[in-house]
Amino acid sequence: MKRQVFRVGTDGFNGAWYPAPGDGKKGMILMLGDSAEDYMASCGARWLGKQGIHVMAMSPDKKDYGHHSYPLERFGRAIAFMRAQSCEKLGVAGVSTTGMMALLAASFYPELSLTIAISPSDFVMEGFYRDGKDGTEERPGDYESSVTWQGRQLPFLPYAYRHPEYWQKIREEAEDGGDRTASRKMFDESERRHPLREEELIKVENIHGRLICIGAEDDVLWDTCRYIRRMERRLEGLPHDCAFESWLYDHGTHFAFPESLLRMMLPVGSGALVSFMFRAGKEYKKECRETRIDIDRRMKKALAEW
Repeated sequence: MKRQVFRVGTDGFNGAWYPAPGDGKKGMILMLGDSAEDYMASCGARWLGKQGIHVMAMSPDKKDYGHHSYPLERFGRAIAFMRAQSCEKLGVAGVSTTGMMALLAASFYPELSLTIAISPSDFVMEGFYRDGKDGTEERPGDYESSVTWQGRQLPFLPYAYRHPEYWQKIREEAEDGGDRTASRKMFDESERRHPLREEELIKVENIHGRLICIGAEDDVLWDTCRYIRRMERRLEGLPHDCAFESWLYDHGTHFAFPESLLRMMLPVGSGALVSFMFRAGKEYKKECRETRIDIDRRMKKALAEW
């Protein structure tokens, strides 16, 4: 198997196939970074390749971290390709917004038997753009969902603010907290203004196999530990056949990566990135590193058991 690149126009999805050495039968859909072909995605693919797992990296476009009206059917096309490459076990993994995407994909495609969501939400987010409009780094869609299914927008939690106030609030919160980026207060305000409805929540009870959600209490992007606990309570009250695991930590920030993956991405100063991005990463450097080491150990074990 050779590395291949896929484009929406010709293949129905945007991605890059990173085959692992050997003839392993496990394949993981990975959403990491701005592009399926960028450094972060290739590092994630190499890290999983060391565990004997083939990787299909996916992203909304060739290079774009914005998420808006993303057709979930693209996962089905990626799965079909991976099946054709003799992958007998299929999984999906994502971080942050793509952690939400991983949960959604697994809830729609039962053939995914391992789902790993780092710092996810338990609801469908409103879509957002990163097109530099009016000098802002990010802006909300005009009440546009982050994802679609069969041509229809999935119901979502609308952001509390519109453009340009949206980005102004994110910058204010980051500056007030001493972080490079922060939006936890904005998400809390969004839920206050628009209490979540059932149709906006991710149907985690439809996920099969093993479901691992990872989060840290000091995450300043959103209250991911609260969202993960809500998923746990949801599963307690509904029939399901997934094996749910919540790996929650006091410290770890939004970047709750396996330590060896972070070191692969940044051989020198991996911990410095976390300290630079988040005040908690600076004030609790040792604790954040211990969290990443524990995640590393547990994730490698989960991948081996899969």
